[in-house]
Amino acid sequence: MPTNKFVISKPKPSITKLPEQGRKKTDFIDDFKQYYVHLLGRDENCRSPYYAGEALSQAIRDRLMERWKATHQTYKSNDCRRGYYLSMEFLMGRTLSNALLNLGVTEPVTQAMYDLGIAIEELISSEQDAGLGNGGLGRLAACFIDSCATLQLPVIGYGLRYEYGMFTQTIVNGEQVEKPDHWLRHGNVWEIERLEYSHSIKFGGHTEIQTDENGKQRHCWMSTSNVLAVPFDTPIPGYQNGTVNSLRLWKAVATEEFNLDEFNAGDYAEAVAAKNTAENITMVLYPNDANENGKELRLRQQYFLASASLQDVIAHWTGMHGDNFERFTEKSCFQLNDTHPSIAIAELMRLLMDMHGLSWDQAWAITKNTMAYTNHTLLPEALEKWPVSLMQRLLPRLMEIIFEINARFMAEVAMHWPADGERLSRMSIIEEGDQQWVRMAHLAIVGSFSVNGVAQLHSQLLQQDLFKDFYALWPHKFNNKTNGVTPRRWLAACNPELASLITETIGDRWITDLAQLKRLEPYAENAQFRQRWHAIKQAAKQRLIDYKKIKHGTELRFSVDALFDVQVKRIHEYKRQLLNVLHVIHLYNCIKKGDIDRVPRCVLIGGKAAPGYRMAKKTIKLINNVAQVINSDPEVGDKLTLLFLPDYRVSAMEKICPGADLSEQISTAGKEASGTGNMKLMMNGAITIGTLDGANIEIREEVGDENFFLFGLTEEQIEARRAHYDPLEMIDQDEDLQRVMHLLESGYFNQFEPGIFDDLINSIKSPHDPWMTIADFRSFIDAQKRVEDAYRDKDHWTKMSILNCANSGKFSTDRTIGEYNRDIWKLEPQPVKGK
Repeated sequence: MPTNKFVISKPKPSITKLPEQGRKKTDFIDDFKQYYVHLLGRDENCRSPYYAGEALSQAIRDRLMERWKATHQTYKSNDCRRGYYLSMEFLMGRTLSNALLNLGVTEPVTQAMYDLGIAIEELISSEQDAGLGNGGLGRLAACFIDSCATLQLPVIGYGLRYEYGMFTQTIVNGEQVEKPDHWLRHGNVWEIERLEYSHSIKFGGHTEIQTDENGKQRHCWMSTSNVLAVPFDTPIPGYQNGTVNSLRLWKAVATEEFNLDEFNAGDYAEAVAAKNTAENITMVLYPNDANENGKELRLRQQYFLASASLQDVIAHWTGMHGDNFERFTEKSCFQLNDTHPSIAIAELMRLLMDMHGLSWDQAWAITKNTMAYTNHTLLPEALEKWPVSLMQRLLPRLMEIIFEINARFMAEVAMHWPADGERLSRMSIIEEGDQQWVRMAHLAIVGSFSVNGVAQLHSQLLQQDLFKDFYALWPHKFNNKTNGVTPRRWLAACNPELASLITETIGDRWITDLAQLKRLEPYAENAQFRQRWHAIKQAAKQRLIDYKKIKHGTELRFSVDALFDVQVKRIHEYKRQLLNVLHVIHLYNCIKKGDIDRVPRCVLIGGKAAPGYRMAKKTIKLINNVAQVINSDPEVGDKLTLLFLPDYRVSAMEKICPGADLSEQISTAGKEASGTGNMKLMMNGAITIGTLDGANIEIREEVGDENFFLFGLTEEQIEARRAHYDPLEMIDQDEDLQRVMHLLESGYFNQFEPGIFDDLINSIKSPHDPWMTIADFRSFIDAQKRVEDAYRDKDHWTKMSILNCANSGKFSTDRTIGEYNRDIWKLEPQPVKGK
């Protein structure tokens, strides 16, 4: 049989190479139709913005996908040092508008939809907020990963894919009612499930010491109940640079669907019980941990995140380097976003020792040189502690490791401060008492090479007070990284009219270099520029009125000429929404007394109270009761309006930011770590009224005292006054305050609900009030009078607005992330070729 001497090798065709998708208007029209008709099965009779939004999002995701793969390949081929950002919260909001902006296709896509008779705004509004966070912490994480991609840093975000996000807030009879936020009800077009990268997470069981085939003893975690962590990846595009990083969110899945024997025996409930228990881990964002079940679930969530993420990083490492961890420290850095993921320190030790055979010293050297910890709170009660008994039952191997870390740490402290038992007790990771507790913040500090606060004052107070013992031992670990926000979402995307004016005036470099806004300063003296700025602000205020009317069905009686006085943030006693309400009642009193020469003012307050936070929920009720009285009083007319905005979230803030005139940042000095709402509002030209707290201090330094309304006691004055604080004496000495308190105490705002606000009233009258609301009342009233006087001169107010925007450059997360990278992560930017 003849043989073929000349074999022609046919090149294997690529199954992944595709022509690059077009970016012209017609390309988007064609792709939109394909998805709308073929994938979603819609026809011309369906005009639902939801399906049109899905079709457009699919077309945009296609264009992200090719850049996403190129970015991944760049990092892999360069074998670069990588950063891993671990956070229990990622408050992403909506994705479509941000993706359009960062891809640079907003204009052709808008035109494409217009040609199809579709308003792009409708499609953007139809998208569900990804509300996987409670507030500033989660939104900061979202801004951070946006900046990492824009700076082309190889950073992956790790979080949890909660089935239900931050609850939907409705107001019934003035009270907050929580409803589930099933944001995944219709799926999530932006995510990709990656089953091949799933990992098994252990809980319960016990530990044994066994000898392996090489005669080496290893700890084995036995008889565990396992849960599967399944990753879902979301693309995070940088600003028009070809880089698309990843946000990997873990979903908890049972390792077996159900027990077939129990099912066949007729016990269906027991058969699926294990599945339900497993999947509860990522069912709801942050359960109420006031009871033991809540505590256990929250600890499960934190360990689930840490273990899945670390296993993922190590699997990637061993896939490229095998079991050789010599260069792991050189190539890896983990940033722990607050105390929540700090169990990662013990988990990394476990994985390196028990699973990969490293010695304690080798594993500890890697751990303490790769972990970095960001602290976000000055409130001791917010620093998490777990009962040792709970951890021994749920995570027995981790508890053994924590005990060993602490024993070695205590020996180091004792060497540094011999025979100082009190200091040993203060610094120990294990808190002794009726029961033992694990202090997770202490574990985070001991196991990290970097500890940072998030504003100058916050970092200073960490070093001088909260963590002063640790600072005395390791001053080199401590540093400050003042927070920021991404200017892409919080100016360029949410306020396109103002962004266009800025770009027309100084060019578009400000979008990735916010310091460029400083070049706007001279234009504050230009009358024509001020006029255009004022017109844009007025239009934004009208859109906010329309949004409130459409979204909440509220008939509003104020105009765009009113002062829009905004306080939007989590409802918490230290943020002092109560002080804001006292001022509103004072204004109401003034109007009722005949002082009608007032600047028309609309006070907008928004935010959610934690479901178990009784005082915060009472504050919401008070705001709404006061609003009902004031807004229905014919003597008040349009001189004063108080509105509570239900269901405050990222997409709501995108409407509020451009329309705000005054930004209320009125926390008790020394209590707010940083704040980021203050930065968003400043960036959009709002003027801040605030205490010397958090990032307010730095905002005032940037914009100047003449463009900031300062009031209140400083942190030092607060602490000095605590020992002899007497709010009743202050009330006796202030007639305005007496009248406000009389209205409150007489039941004027709760005539048919007697006693409902007694707890709030008693709290602010108490000499033990930690927030010292009464102490700052007079100063706040005087500062608000200065606000009114300034607002009367609209031209001067506009100048102040321009200068606030012009001096907001420091508060970009691009600057913040640049500092994290310079001082902590030390990553090299990785440009994506050909993109």
